[in-house]
Amino acid sequence: MLLVLSQYSPEDTALEQRIAKGRAELFIQPASTAAVHPLPPAIRRRADAIVHVASTTFIDGTPGDYPRCQIVVRSGVGYDKVDLAGWGSVGVACCNVPDYGTSEVADHALALMLALTRGTATYHDALRANPAGNWDHAKAPLVRRLRGSTFGVVGLGRIGLAAALRARAFGMEIAFYDPYLAPGMEITVGARRVTSLVALMATSDVVSIHVPSNHETHGLIAVRELAAAKPGLVLINTARGTIVDLDALYNAMKSGRIAAAGLDVLPKEPADSKHPLINAWVAREAWLEGRLTLSPHAAFYSPDALTDLRTKGIKTALLALETGRVINCVNAGLINEAKQKARQLKMHPGGTS
Repeated sequence: MLLVLSQYSPEDTALEQRIAKGRAELFIQPASTAAVHPLPPAIRRRADAIVHVASTTFIDGTPGDYPRCQIVVRSGVGYDKVDLAGWGSVGVACCNVPDYGTSEVADHALALMLALTRGTATYHDALRANPAGNWDHAKAPLVRRLRGSTFGVVGLGRIGLAAALRARAFGMEIAFYDPYLAPGMEITVGARRVTSLVALMATSDVVSIHVPSNHETHGLIAVRELAAAKPGLVLINTARGTIVDLDALYNAMKSGRIAAAGLDVLPKEPADSKHPLINAWVAREAWLEGRLTLSPHAAFYSPDALTDLRTKGIKTALLALETGRVINCVNAGLINEAKQKARQLKMHPGGTS
């Protein structure tokens, strides 16, 4: 069996080699040279499985180039750069690794919240600039008591729930919006469920985003949702940059409707210093001081998380190849649709009955 590691970024692949030893042959396409050295046609024809690392580019070629492929694993949580429909049309399961960085992302969401609501980032910058002159608790404009306030979660999946449990430890009440979550989940976790995003924005003191990037969530937090925000709202995004309309956020923060934002992800990465919000932050414009904190799409990261990611990605692929068992499939519906169409075409060739 041939397992392709597509656009792979780790330089040392001893871990991967150890896991695959005696189970599958590995072909490793380094991410650093993938743009000029795409996967050879012979490798595409032989590949039984693909583990795709890159989060911003697609697998080389088309699903039709991989006639033997049984499974594609996106080595990460997001799968917006995987052709789910294309792979589904040829019956190939696309899977992700949704649980490798759950703790890290949840921790990071709370860290961004605390950096703003306890002023740690602002104090840090102020004291480094002038240790004596800025020795003043009033330098941070958003410091507040968290106990008794509401932590709103957009998407109460693995990470969203982990973040909510951490917020609860600070004495915060939990509210969430998740139309895909089974009825009664609010009872299980002891949280308040709201039926619209607008309602969540209007009743939460902090809103933390934990949904994938897809056609439904692109621009999910935009003008209408931001306009509904409860005064003093702090917005946290550790999910995907496309979920928040950055232009709308800039206007909402400039007007004071949104008190603060902690962003680990942006629509364009690295950060675009030409965007008005980023430009104002870099220029340290007075109106934005203490109200915005950024990190470089790092919420997922820890050495332990990366080890989990690399291990789980390959093991997911090998499990499917060796046993036929597929876990964390994200295109099962599309595969079923393709199978149904194939059956109908077989029963009614040429569209006749």
